[in-house]
Amino acid sequence: QVQLVESGGGLVQAGDSLRLSCAASGSGLSIRTMGWYRQAPGKQRELVAAITGGGITNYVPSVEGRFTISRDNAKNTMYLQMNSLKPEDTAIYYCNADLTYYNGALYVRNPEYWGQGTQVTVSS
Repeated sequence: QVQLVESGGGLVQAGDSLRLSCAASGSGLSIRTMGWYRQAPGKQRELVAAITGGGITNYVPSVEGRFTISRDNAKNTMYLQMNSLKPEDTAIYYCNADLTYYNGALYVRNPEYWGQGTQVTVSS
């Protein structure tokens, strides 16, 4: 069984910082691109930032220069450092991964594996 567990969300004031983590666990894991998505109330889920296995990153323009995505491949963990937070950053943040795992019989690829989400609330 594969798990993606997000942590680090919370309630902060505008201008503050938060660091989100996404830890992946499972048998025989091999993780390719990972990404952070967010979904605000009444809005569609959007990609915030993504990072390849080799460390190439991309960001949605609204967070460029404020957020930094990184990963520790040895720990199967991805991070999102969020600085200068704004009220419009308020959302549930989800971890996503393109991964392969061993189910006890064979290796299975799931290109869209999701975590359960962590709430980020930024007050003005």
